Order: sequence, then C-alpha cells, then structure tokens
Amino acid sequence: MKPILLPSLLVSLSGLALAAAPSHDDGPRRPAHPPCRFALNWTQEQILADPRAFAADLLFWEGKFHQDEVAYNAANGMTYDGTQLDWTSGARTKKHPFSAASKEALQIMLYARAVDGSPEAARFLAPDRPSTAPDLAVAVMRTKLQTYRRFNQSYPGFGGFLPWMTTSAVNATPAWDWVNRVPALDNGELLWAVYAFVSAVEATGRPSLRRLGREWQAWFDYARTTAATVFHAGAGRVCAVSTIRDQVLPVSHPRQGYACEGAGLLDDPYEGELFTHFLHLFTALPPADKAALWRAKRAKLLSAEYRMAGLGPITVEQGYWFSSHELWKVLELPYFDVDLVRRLYRNAERARTCNSAVLRVPGLFASVNNSTDPASDSISGYISPAGIPSIASQKDQYHEVVTPYGAWPTILHDSRVGLAWWHRMVTAKKMQNPYGSTESARVDGKLVAALVTWDSKVTTVMALLGGVGDLVRRKMKTDGVYREFVAVTEREYSRVFGALKGEDVELCLPRGAIPAAGLDDFSLCPAS
Repeated sequence: MKPILLPSLLVSLSGLALAAAPSHDDGPRRPAHPPCRFALNWTQEQILADPRAFAADLLFWEGKFHQDEVAYNAANGMTYDGTQLDWTSGARTKKHPFSAASKEALQIMLYARAVDGSPEAARFLAPDRPSTAPDLAVAVMRTKLQTYRRFNQSYPGFGGFLPWMTTSAVNATPAWDWVNRVPALDNGELLWAVYAFVSAVEATGRPSLRRLGREWQAWFDYARTTAATVFHAGAGRVCAVSTIRDQVLPVSHPRQGYACEGAGLLDDPYEGELFTHFLHLFTALPPADKAALWRAKRAKLLSAEYRMAGLGPITVEQGYWFSSHELWKVLELPYFDVDLVRRLYRNAERARTCNSAVLRVPGLFASVNNSTDPASDSISGYISPAGIPSIASQKDQYHEVVTPYGAWPTILHDSRVGLAWWHRMVTAKKMQNPYGSTESARVDGKLVAALVTWDSKVTTVMALLGGVGDLVRRKMKTDGVYREFVAVTEREYSRVFGALKGEDVELCLPRGAIPAAGLDDFSLCPAS
C-alpha cells in the first residue's frame, strides 16, 4: 500500500494541539484495581496533568498478560510470542507456541527491573503483593537457565545463542524453519538483557542471588567465546543470519562450519547495533577487526530532515521504515549518556508524533501484526513496513494499521505525550482486553488484531520503567568497558550529525481518533 500522504489530510500548524498545553486537575483518587476498560475513564487532559496514576492503571492491566500459557511457559521459564483472543469475548484461545531471543530479552529486562526494586515492575508482576515481585522474577530465571543449558547440550552448534524456537514443551527446540540457522539481531537484544539482569542481582548483596548472577554470567561469558565464530565473517561483516553445518555438533568440532545466509549482513544502526557493541566490547576479535565492524556500518548511519505542512526541518537519524521497533537499542544500552544521541532521538519523537498529528492519523506506526480475519480466526500476516517514508530508506509502506506500542519511544522521552498517544489508540473499540492492550487497530476502525504479544506490550512497559540502560551502565563501569562504549558512540554519531535542526519544535498531541465502525468491545472487557 502507498503511504497516506495525501494533501487533503494536511493541516496548518496553528491547529495542532501541542505538548505545551496547560495542565488540568487530575480528578479524584483512582482505585487500586482499575476496570478492564479503564482508558475510557480518563481524559487526555488528566493524563497530561499527571500521568503517574494512568501509568499505574496501564501497568496493572498489561500485567495480566504475564500469565502461564499466555505470555510464557512456567514449566521451562520460556516466553511464547503471544496468544490470540476470542473475537467476541476476548478470552485467550490459541497461543503462539514459538518464541525468539527478542521476546526472551523483554522478559529478562522486566525481571531485571523487578530484582532492582522497581515499584512499576512490581505493579506489573504482582500488584496485590508487590514485595513478591523480585522472588517471582528470580524463580522464573532459575528455571529458564536450566532450559538454556539443556538447549545448549542438545544443540551445541548454536554456540549458546537461540534461534526461533518452539517453547511449548519442557525442552525448547529449534522451530521447523530455524533448523541449522540462527539470527544475530535478536541475540544481541538477549545478551544485553542478561547483562542487565546480572547487574541487578549483583547489586542485591544476597548470596543466593549473587550465585544466580554468576551462573548467568557464565552463560554470557560462553557467548563471548563463540560469537565471532558463529557470526563474524571477516572484513567487518557480521552475518544477519548464520547457517550452521550441523546444529548438534559443538562449535569447535572439526566438521562444524558457519556461513552467512545469502547476502544479508547485520550492518544497521538500529537494534542490530546491540550485537555489534557486544562483539566490540566483549570478544577476542583483534583491534583491527573491531574497527572494521564500525567502518562496515557507516554507510547506513545517515541524517535526514523531516518536513511536513510547514513543520520542520527536524534533523533525525534516517530510519529503515522509521518504525518504533527500530529504536529498541536505547531501551538496553545507555545511549542517552551521549548528549548528541539523546537530542537526536528526541527529535525522532518530534517527527513521529507531529507526522501523525499533521496527517490526522489516529495513532502511531510500528512493525506489527495485521488484523484478525473473524471468519477464519487468523491473523492476516505481519506488517513490517510501517513508519514515515519521507525520513526512511524504504519508501513503500503500509499505513492502514496503528499500534499502541508505537508510542513507547515517545514515552521514554516524555511520558505525558507518549501516554496521550497510547490512550488515544486504546480507546478504540476492542483495543483493551482481559490481558491489557490489544495488538493493533485499523485506522478506519473496522478491524483489530485480536492478539497479545511481548513486542506490542512490554516495549511500552519497559519504556515506563526507563529501560535497563542504568543497570547496564553500572556493570559496564565495573567491567571497564563503559568509556569505550561512550567513545565509540560519540565518534560514530559525531561523524554524521552536528547542529540539529528542529529542537525548538514541541512534541505533538493526537488530533484524529479511530472511528466507531461497527465493532463491539470484548464482552470480558466492557465499558464501566
């Protein structure tokens, strides 16, 4: 589909409701257990005045996703991709019995925050007994570690890394289409999540937890020894997906071998960069090879300027699609310690929010599952190309669907504005369910994706929790790699970006709304 950049949708900037709007009283005290359809009980003005109570309601209901056989398998500690919902009631139906290292990363990041004592993480995990949240997280992480160990014993050719997996049995197994294949990007997300968890447990001072931390550190350290063999192809090249000659043979076996699948390389400046930093900071690659990693990536770190209907220019980092999903790396590493990066990524949220406001799009774009076909009870595929074409390298995009998690990067910079966008999307019909927010909605209001997943929920939750960059920073300093991370980040971004345009532009608030188009709310999540 072509993007909906139609002249008839453009509006003058004088009509935009901006984040600088005055505050309003946030009304009476809210209940500890909000109703399922709580978003309808809030106004945008109340959220802007003080987003904390609204965020508490959000965390309470998003936490309903964190259940055995919905979000994860309690028998092995492993995530599921998600679970589909009954079109009428919203009750869980078919779970997605598969997962990947990226979903594992979100779960482990959440647990790291719980162990670190975050009251927001406790609100999500154990709202009625928040003091138990750290122990709940630790229990799952103990179980998960044993599953990882069994997986590596059965499939040592993966070098400790994870492919897409079937996780519904006690023992995880490679998914049918990931036999003898393993991705770098998702594993980069997983590595830094584990690093954050180790940082959190080390800081507790509790001997039993420190022992668990040492065990997870051993998993991380093993990956340090295998990463280059599995993924590094020389001359700065990192395989996006590596093929494995035989997944049941050890990495060092004489008949074992690895190669890049096709021409795909992990050379993006987005979430794939997490793996590049891991290779640079923690492997035994020679200094010349480490320097080559960054030279190989430079062609894709580009500056772009957003302009629309008299708004701009706003300097941003060019996206692939400019999907919110692409910014995952800032949830895990302390990128914002580099002031240039922090300011540049705030500019991205100026462009993201104002693009939708100017065009009256009733939400934000991100790569997400498409709508449910009620007749077949199936999801109509996955939409990767969803963002802002004018500041992306990929111009042909699909703009019929918006998703609440598209707001997570905005929440990270300004929770008031980000939550206002999240609120605007979930007030549409069927966009809240017994497990929190619903995956996505068509902008015409005719369909939703009756589905709940880690990506579309816990990215938002982790943004509210501030990511895990502070936990990673603390351990980086202990391990003596923090200064190198900052130096490399400053060097690479300073090569491309100098003075930034558009820093005086306010973040924009939503203007459009998803229309009522004949859908009914889920019967288990009615308006109160």
